[in-house]
Amino acid sequence: MGHDHSHSHGITGTGKHRNRLVAVLAITLAVVLVQIMGAVLSGSLALLADAGHMLSDAAGVSIALLAAWIATRPANEKRTYGYQRAEVLAALANALVLIVISVVIFTEAIRRLGSAPEVRTDVMLAAAVLGAAANLVSLLILRGAQKESLNVRGAYLEVLGDLLGSFAVIAAAVVIMVTGFQAADTIASMVIALMILPRAWHLLRDVVDVLLEATPKGVDVQLIREHILAVDGVVSVHDIHIWTITSGVPVFSAHVVVEDAALGALDTDRVLDKLASCLGSHFDTDHCTFQLEPVTHAEHEAHQHA
Repeated sequence: MGHDHSHSHGITGTGKHRNRLVAVLAITLAVVLVQIMGAVLSGSLALLADAGHMLSDAAGVSIALLAAWIATRPANEKRTYGYQRAEVLAALANALVLIVISVVIFTEAIRRLGSAPEVRTDVMLAAAVLGAAANLVSLLILRGAQKESLNVRGAYLEVLGDLLGSFAVIAAAVVIMVTGFQAADTIASMVIALMILPRAWHLLRDVVDVLLEATPKGVDVQLIREHILAVDGVVSVHDIHIWTITSGVPVFSAHVVVEDAALGALDTDRVLDKLASCLGSHFDTDHCTFQLEPVTHAEHEAHQHA
C-alpha cells in the first residue's frame, strides 16, 4: 500500500532564482567584452584568461537558465518526474567546460613562460579592477540563493573564482608596473587556471552524487529509521531509499511492516499520517512514499528470500 504525502512538483531550486541568474549573466557578458578588448589592447594573457573564465561562467549560467525553463515542462507518462533532471545535466556540462577552460589556459601559459611579451599595465589594471567590481556585485546577487540549487551554487562559485582571478590580474599588473617583471602576467594566468579546477571538481562531485542517487548531505538515515520505528503499530522498516531528483527536490521511499491490526481503514490513515509527519520533521521533502506491509506478508517475503 503506497502513500504519497504530496504529489506537487514545485518549482526547482534554479527556477526560484531565475531573475538573479539573468542579472548575473548580463553583468558577466558586459565584463567579458571589456576584458577581451583590454586583453587585445594590453597584450595580457592573464586578462584574456580571466575573460575566458568569465565567458565560460556566462555559458554555464545560460545553460542553467535553459535547464530551469526545460524543468518547468510538465511530467508525462514517459517522464513521470518531468524534465527536472535537466538542471543536473546542465551543472554537469558546466563543470566539464570549466575543466577544459583551465587546461587550455594552463597550456598556453606554459608555452609563453620563456618569452613573455610586454604588456600595457594601465589598460590591464583598469580592466581587472572593473571585473573585480562587477564580480562583487554578482556575488551579492547570488549569495542568498546559492544553497538552494546546484546551478546557482555553481554560478556563485564561478563568480567567486572570477573575483579571485581579477585580484590575480590586478596583482600581476602592479608587480609589472613596479618591477618590470613581465612574466608576472603569465604566472597570474597559470594561477587563474589552477583556481578553476577545484571548483569544477566540487561541482562535478555533487552532480555525480545526484546522478548516482546518493543520500542527500545532512540526512541521517539511521535517525529516520529510529523515528519510523517509534510510530505506534510499526514493527520494522526496510528498503529505505533517499535520493534527489534535482536541486531542492529530495525523495524518500520505504517499506514499513506494521501489525495486522493496524491495516484497517482508519488505522492505516493514522499510521500513514504519523509516518509522514515524523519524516517531515527530520527530512524536508514533499515526495515521500510508504509501502505498508502486514507482519504476515513480511514473514512470507523473508521466507521466500531465505
